[in-house]
Amino acid sequence: MTGPPTTVPHRVTGRRVQVTEPLRLGADGRETAEAVRFLRDCLGLGLTVTWEAAGPEIPYDVRSLRHLPPPVEHPYERPELTDWRARHSLGLLYHRRGPDFVTVLDRREPGGAARLTLDHPELVAAFHALLEPAPLDALPPGRRTAADLLAAERLALVTDGWAVTLPPRIRRWPVPCTAI
Repeated sequence: MTGPPTTVPHRVTGRRVQVTEPLRLGADGRETAEAVRFLRDCLGLGLTVTWEAAGPEIPYDVRSLRHLPPPVEHPYERPELTDWRARHSLGLLYHRRGPDFVTVLDRREPGGAARLTLDHPELVAAFHALLEPAPLDALPPGRRTAADLLAAERLALVTDGWAVTLPPRIRRWPVPCTAI
């Protein structure tokens, strides 16, 4: 991938992305899943994203999205969006791929970190399949069960019958790993 997905209207200037229409993370399942994928993929590419949140109310726990670029501040925004902005930082959730496994680092909750290794074939297949938003009804039964497990671990977002994998694959870190 050379740039962010084209499913969300945006402008790219250098390493900055400006979303040109408010993102509705509480919209129907497909629109929400596409918006989350867009933010996840921009993060993975090391792009700075500026975007506005638009109603309706978000029907799921936005703490699952804390690792993604938060929306810009608005005077009368919901408290969970303010919290998202306050707690966001690079590297809160990401994945690395190996042969027949995926390792996930999850530091979204303050004071806690988890390193998970997905090595069951159905879990790995579901994780990879949901890198592209998909309706749950379209998944074979084994992958559907795996998608439910990923959602229970907050590694996939399931909303209104659609699912998308949450951890980005970080392709560009802001500083070399030897500088940390």
